[in-house]
Amino acid sequence: METASADIGKLLQELTLDEKIRLVHGASDPSGAATGYLPGVERLGIPELRLADGPLGVRSHGEPATAFPASIALAATFDPELAQRQGAAMGREARERNIDALLGPGVNLIRVPHCGRNFEYYSEDPMLTSAFAASMVEGIQSTDVIATPKHYVANNQETQRASIDVDVSEAALRECYLPGFKAAVDAGSGSVMTGYNGVNGTPMSEHRRLLLDVLKGEWGFDGYVVSDWFGTKSTVGSANGGLDLEMPGIDREEMWEAFGIEESDDGVFGEDEDLSEGMPDTGRSGLFAEPLAEAVESGDVPESRLDDMVERVLRQMSRIGLLGGGRSSHQADEAAHRTLAKRIAARGTVLLKNEDVLPLSDDADVAVIGPGIHEAKTGGGGSSEIEALNAVSAVDGIRGRADGDVSDARGVPEIDQVSFFGGGEDERGSDVGPEPSIEAAVDAASAADVSVVVVQDAATEAADRDSLQLPGDQDELVEAVADASARTVVVVQSSGPVELPWRDDVDAVLESWYPGQSDGDALATVLFGDADPGGRLPVTFAAESEYPTDGAAAFPGRDGTVEYDEGYFVGYRHFDANDAEAAYPFGHGLSYGTFAYRSVDVVDDRRVQVTLENTAERAGREVIQVYASPAESTGAKRPPRELAGFESVHVPAGETVTATVDLDDLAFRGYDDGWTELEGPFELAVGRSAEDVRLSTEL
Repeated sequence: METASADIGKLLQELTLDEKIRLVHGASDPSGAATGYLPGVERLGIPELRLADGPLGVRSHGEPATAFPASIALAATFDPELAQRQGAAMGREARERNIDALLGPGVNLIRVPHCGRNFEYYSEDPMLTSAFAASMVEGIQSTDVIATPKHYVANNQETQRASIDVDVSEAALRECYLPGFKAAVDAGSGSVMTGYNGVNGTPMSEHRRLLLDVLKGEWGFDGYVVSDWFGTKSTVGSANGGLDLEMPGIDREEMWEAFGIEESDDGVFGEDEDLSEGMPDTGRSGLFAEPLAEAVESGDVPESRLDDMVERVLRQMSRIGLLGGGRSSHQADEAAHRTLAKRIAARGTVLLKNEDVLPLSDDADVAVIGPGIHEAKTGGGGSSEIEALNAVSAVDGIRGRADGDVSDARGVPEIDQVSFFGGGEDERGSDVGPEPSIEAAVDAASAADVSVVVVQDAATEAADRDSLQLPGDQDELVEAVADASARTVVVVQSSGPVELPWRDDVDAVLESWYPGQSDGDALATVLFGDADPGGRLPVTFAAESEYPTDGAAAFPGRDGTVEYDEGYFVGYRHFDANDAEAAYPFGHGLSYGTFAYRSVDVVDDRRVQVTLENTAERAGREVIQVYASPAESTGAKRPPRELAGFESVHVPAGETVTATVDLDDLAFRGYDDGWTELEGPFELAVGRSAEDVRLSTEL
């Protein structure tokens, strides 16, 4: 928008100190809809600015929205174009709800498999994370809505997240934890949210080096930096350290009143015992209100710094058309968004195992079993909770698609989900049918041609999972059904990696993550073969003891500090370097097609072409993955291989396709007191996962 620089300069001259202060801290939204609110300055024509939670959809309080699949499910598609489309859909719904900024995407690396917020993030790999971060930002901002990637930076656990300090090397920061944020900034993100944590001794809300030197200096970020809610640690330190906007800017009681939440409600923002350790001090607010004005008047914070804070906010308001008019029109199409949500859920479903049981025949008699089969798994707990527009449960989706008989049994009680904004534990399905029992589930399984057992975990913001085991008696349920059923398919709805001790005893395993409102419809589409399970694992599945964070110093930390001693050996890089055993490796996933890799040809230093044939009688989707290994002569110890490129391709039955795969610079560079090009030549390994290599060539 051309109105920006000249008009904003004039506005800065006309704004009083009090008016400037109003533009750098939140206030109570009169409508009660927004998560964060700036009142604007009416006399100068500066309008209100409303911010709403994401990243699984638009969390406008009191108004339903499309509940998209979890971010980890989106990343499992290995198709960033779908992220761009989802971002644009979310932006359109935000506009329709009078929301100007979305608090997402979440781009923190999945370092800790137990992290309660992994479902909001993309991957353990920085290159895959970067691709999805950039596409999501592009989609959101294409609708004149501000994107807010979060939580900058190294916010990789929920345990003690408001106070934990991360001891991490500069190389690991640069190569693993910062790339997703840089990709979002390069894509034009208008805002960045700081994490609650500290990095190397300094809270992120006042981290001058990472906020001013790296984000705003090296990367040229010209948007505003906003705190996480109640995450501002100081007035002078945060303002001079690079924070531009404090949220929510009001105390806890005012926020509850705006949201229509009773203070006495259970489970409200850390009042639940399960959440309290992961919550910030909600009594600390208003640090950029009167205290900031006093700091400017005393000279502790230069007024030029306050002007920069205000200018950054106004610049983004101008960019999206709030200043000076010219905001483009965007209409939300809920039917189209519903279709998109279903497509992403199906494409993100990962077929981990299949012993000739899937796809199901149309006339198969199916027993649908599991604690959550009567309600769609729309997400985890926390600020991403959404009231879905059109939710379809697993049992309803399968009944709507199957021609044979469909029976159902919960088997075990519902898995409690802590509610983040009041109401205590979720009582989903408690009024559906008789008390659950494994015996009833076994009876249903014995009478059916195939049993579909849907198991799930219950992750939430502000708390990490106690273990990677499925909660409750779900493992026992799966074993009992597998013993009784002619054929058993297990559908795992999880926030990230889980242990699957029964995987050798069942016929098929599908990982569908938190599939969102289209849960049942997408599941039926994959089960009956209407769509190929196009997903691949964006994280490694293994036993808890195999991950690099298995140890108190690495997670959850000791004496307030967590040590990232694994450096950049996160996820599959650790498994490769240490010969650790994965149940299912990064990138793994099967198809209803079968693929023969015929050739790989180097086009230039950043592109290869891969030819493959689908030798099956069914069409299928393959995700071609290219991993780069540097020369052995490279000085510093490097990961054995790094993901350099990928491409998701549809291949009709019996046909051969040639796909071009672009390679990312990140796989060919290292950081050691600055970025350097790694020494070649490189081996390029082409295959179906980090462990399943089909072809190789030299670059």
